[in-house]
Amino acid sequence: MQGLEELREAVAKYSSKKKNYNYKANNVIIGPGSKELMFLLHVIFDGEIILPAPSWVSYAPQAILGRNKIQILQTERENNWFPTGAQIEKIISKDKDKNYLLFLNSPNNPSGQVCNKLEEISEIAKKYNLIILSDEIYSELTFSKNFKSISSYCPEKTIISTGLSKWCGAGGWRLGYFIIPDELNDLKNMINVLASETFSAVSAPIQYAAIKAYENDHSNYITKSVNILSAVGKYVFLNLKSNKVLINEPHGGFYLMPEFLNNKFKTSSEMCKDILNNTGVALLPGSDFGFNPDKMLARLSFTDFDGQEFMNNIDETKKIDENLINKFAPKVVEGVNKLKNWSENL
Repeated sequence: MQGLEELREAVAKYSSKKKNYNYKANNVIIGPGSKELMFLLHVIFDGEIILPAPSWVSYAPQAILGRNKIQILQTERENNWFPTGAQIEKIISKDKDKNYLLFLNSPNNPSGQVCNKLEEISEIAKKYNLIILSDEIYSELTFSKNFKSISSYCPEKTIISTGLSKWCGAGGWRLGYFIIPDELNDLKNMINVLASETFSAVSAPIQYAAIKAYENDHSNYITKSVNILSAVGKYVFLNLKSNKVLINEPHGGFYLMPEFLNNKFKTSSEMCKDILNNTGVALLPGSDFGFNPDKMLARLSFTDFDGQEFMNNIDETKKIDENLINKFAPKVVEGVNKLKNWSENL
């Protein structure tokens, strides 16, 4: 139910090395994707959920299904779209006796930003009844290659959530896991009980395959992946930003979040429909991620290329220039040009 011991041992060893913290197999719960484990957490948690906007599209619906109260916390571009400790404390200080669960996703979907407020947020967690769900599904794809988890500052208050889907390109395999510290053992036991009444166990063949993912050295593959995503992301950033498009350079994952300055549209959803109709480029509106509808933000994914072909034509040391991006990511280049032309005509 909690997962094959051999896999949990491999995950604990892998994570202990990455996080510089001594995790054990008993801290690990294997699930059919981290999304399912998050849902179980929503169901068993008794308190209030704090969701910083932008927030991944499934967090809020799961919280509603779990019958928890949600606090949407609006963030700002100058803070890389992450909450400050003061913002979180303002919510908690209104009712200090309540339990709170903060969802923190870094690198972030949809912004592509990495949280630089970890220490101040961890201080708030230590001060109050605040548990942090650290969604680190994109952590292996951090462009700086030195990803920092909030668990480094408050491991006793942090549930780490991640899996195979992003760095392995294995979304369809449905294997994710939680790492829950000993201090939250009661919560872990409740998740295990609920897991036994829902998915029961992850398919054994998938678990055995995952052991190899966490035992073997995949650093060359990850380095190539990061080099490609970093180069393509920077290309999109440099070619799309203008006096009509505000955008932060991505630092991880494969998304970025442009803001189109205009008075033509009333909602980001209306704007994205117009973009699709006039350019063929599909963006998700910022309102889907918890932003106020009148904020003209959208999520852009820059993965419309053959990753295997791209990887086969570079090595770890080769600089990925614009010529390579034009050759191996032509649809991304075309999409950026269409978006740029569209924005210039606003």
